[in-house]
Amino acid sequence: KMVRPWQTPRPLLAILVTLVALTYQARKKTSISIREVSAEETDSKSTLQFVVDEYNKESNDEYNFRILRVLKILTQITDHLEYHLTVEMWRTTCRKSETMNCVPQEGELHKQITCNFSVFAAPWFEKYKIRSKNCNNG
Repeated sequence: KMVRPWQTPRPLLAILVTLVALTYQARKKTSISIREVSAEETDSKSTLQFVVDEYNKESNDEYNFRILRVLKILTQITDHLEYHLTVEMWRTTCRKSETMNCVPQEGELHKQITCNFSVFAAPWFEKYKIRSKNCNNG
């Protein structure tokens, strides 16, 4: 029996079609997974610290803010790692140059905000970038 040339490479064709489809999906940056994670995970801790440091650097407030409650942390894996954070932050008694013994302000200077951050993260390279930030008085 004679084998037709177009019948032989079917497995190779199937592999090629699969690779093309996977490459197309990767280019679309299709989300591989989204999951809620704990604030206690090492990568979460370093991302939260980065967010607070950046917020305080950019803020015009003369006092530092600190996260007092983490409301939610989602990680999204596409072609990179992205954190979606919802945190409650309070103005502390520490001015910009101070970092020790920072407790929440009370009385007239008390200020509480709720913030949502979207952060590009490559914790293994200690590389982060805030993609979006939205804070409201809480």
